[in-house]
Amino acid sequence: MTELVHHAGDLAPCGAVVMTMGALHEGHASLIREARRLAGTGTVTVTVFVNPLQFGANEDLDRYPRTLEADVEIAAREGADVVFAPDVDEVYPGGQPQVRVSAGPMGERFEGAARPGHFDGMLTVVAKLLHLTRPEAAVFGQKDAQQLALIRRMATDLNFPVRIAAAPTVREPDGLALSSRNRFLTAQDRVQALALSRALFAGRDKAADGPQAVRAAALAEAAATGLSPDYLALVDPADFTEAAPDHTGPAVLAVAAKVGATRLIDNIPLEFGAAQ
Repeated sequence: MTELVHHAGDLAPCGAVVMTMGALHEGHASLIREARRLAGTGTVTVTVFVNPLQFGANEDLDRYPRTLEADVEIAAREGADVVFAPDVDEVYPGGQPQVRVSAGPMGERFEGAARPGHFDGMLTVVAKLLHLTRPEAAVFGQKDAQQLALIRRMATDLNFPVRIAAAPTVREPDGLALSSRNRFLTAQDRVQALALSRALFAGRDKAADGPQAVRAAALAEAAATGLSPDYLALVDPADFTEAAPDHTGPAVLAVAAKVGATRLIDNIPLEFGAAQ
């Protein structure tokens, strides 16, 4: 039986943790399944916390969906042992923290440029939740590629004794990446949102021709569908700088755009040549 916990003092160290802001869907379910696999017979903890530090002044903190009862059911179904759902005072007992984790230059690019301070807030709560849950492994989705890259960098640079594992993006049959924000899309928005994945797939289909061909194909598809992205970039996942024309090894083709009133992000991992 899955235990619902609200206070950190009731937590024991776990084999694997999945951190979420709730409103769980099949993408989150896939993370929980991967955590269950990694933990073996160990405890799997799912955190549900809508973190105010990573929302800007004009973002959707107040309307972000909160569905804890349904979240607990999904977590239980997928093999989680504990759902840790603290309130804001539990995570930030002295109010907003005076000392925070800085994402540095890597957190100022792309999503960081569009949402100043977002990644500082994200890393701060991830660091706190890693301390509170004390996992051997933490599982994050590849859909939030820049977030994943920053968490990996934080764990390396600050010597967190945890394995950071990634699980692939889960998509609808038509290619739309699953997101808790998809519920805000109108029927017309839902159709328009497919332009993001189509641009990514067009770029992916040119991967054998190199980075420049990928960029050109993705941009051409975006233009053909009328998509006006905040960014559409091919980056090195190590630091989220633009991949060079002769880049080899892993890369991420990432896109962000506003569809109706909802801002969506998506990406696909690519591999160029033989890593040197």
